[in-house]
Amino acid sequence: MTYIVGLTGGIGSGKSAVGRLFEERGIVVVDTDAIAHELTTPGGTAIPAIRAEFGDSVITAEGALDRAAMRGIVFADPAARKRLEAILHPMIRAESDRRVAAADSPYVILMVPLLVESGIYRERCKRIAVVDCAVDTQIARVMARNGLSRTEVERIIAAQASREQRRTAADDLIDNDGDIAALAPQIDQLHREYLKSSPSLG
Repeated sequence: MTYIVGLTGGIGSGKSAVGRLFEERGIVVVDTDAIAHELTTPGGTAIPAIRAEFGDSVITAEGALDRAAMRGIVFADPAARKRLEAILHPMIRAESDRRVAAADSPYVILMVPLLVESGIYRERCKRIAVVDCAVDTQIARVMARNGLSRTEVERIIAAQASREQRRTAADDLIDNDGDIAALAPQIDQLHREYLKSSPSLG
């Protein structure tokens, strides 16, 4: 049985940086966000179903999901978000299961941006690690990275679980409010703990 650690955090918290640190330590990271992007690129498996459900207005000329158009629809209409999730989530689950099963590291990091919101990943993960930072830090990072306005970022954050909800769900908290150099010692410690807990090394 693969020892799975669920990794999550709000937008702009630094999940990708943490994931890279685990990869540098020889651990397979299965990124559900990356899988979702693969499913919605030109020729992606999810594109026909999304086109059938939402029409050509959310598909680019190249045949990929128009993320800006889709974001506008799902933020304005919660029911539309549910329809999109009904298409994507089963595909993401199947592909992430396949990649976890194929992993050859002592444990696997399953990176799920909306892990706490989904309510179902606790059954898959032995531990939940949350990348934590202040909301103002999230906002500043996403504005700088994505070129979004503060209002747009605040709207995205409001649609996610709160910082308190994620902290409550966490077995392990990773503080990423400061310099990125402070992450490595935290990941080293967690890596040692997860290796000790992994049945493949027990």
